[in-house]
Amino acid sequence: MTDIAVPVLWTGDLTKTLVFYRALGYTVTYEQTRPYVYGEIEKHGCELNFAAPPPGIELPSEYGGALLMVDDVAARHAEFTTALRAHYGKVPSKGCPRITRFRPGQSRFSLVDPDGNTLTVIQHDEPEIEYGGSRELTGLARVLDNARILRDFKDDDRAATRALETGLRRFGATASAVERARTYAALAELAVAAEDPERLAHWKFELESVELTDDERATLAIDITAPELLTAWLTTRAVEPAPEPDAR
Repeated sequence: MTDIAVPVLWTGDLTKTLVFYRALGYTVTYEQTRPYVYGEIEKHGCELNFAAPPPGIELPSEYGGALLMVDDVAARHAEFTTALRAHYGKVPSKGCPRITRFRPGQSRFSLVDPDGNTLTVIQHDEPEIEYGGSRELTGLARVLDNARILRDFKDDDRAATRALETGLRRFGATASAVERARTYAALAELAVAAEDPERLAHWKFELESVELTDDERATLAIDITAPELLTAWLTTRAVEPAPEPDAR
């Protein structure tokens, strides 16, 4: 017989919490406000429970959560993005609630609910990572791998930016054109996330200044288009339903 762990997360407002998860397609299977607060939700056979924090303990802004292992992390991110955009009008990317961005090949993302609970959604067969970058890589290539880990696994854009900028100073002169272009593109995407148009313009200029062959440009297609794709993801608003035709 297999053990099953059911996370019990804190909620400061059960009604608000359940509205959020209903918008994501979860089914509320239990809801109680007296004599104490308790709620249960379910989706794809996975159950999450919610309870009020113990008396005398103030609910922190963000404090913990649960790991959610899925078969197709890209599809789940797209599903949650569509639901959140429909519910809020656009994708919430800062504060609580929010969802982190997702690039092709990424193996996880984070969803933070209105109470600050974080669901880390992970691909079942996620490969192991080496913090600091893969030891099989050297120079700017290893810096890029480290920045990917900081950005995608730690949600630490500032650290990823610092790592890339330091890597350029150390290894930029000897790095290949592809490595430098990939670094500039990553910094441009991070500038979009930081809402820093000046830095975005700078790194896009550097990217466009790199001489690449057609084959190299094709290899870097995902990296080069990442800043524009992130901009579209952040700014695209939900489509308003068409008005009902006048029956008169």
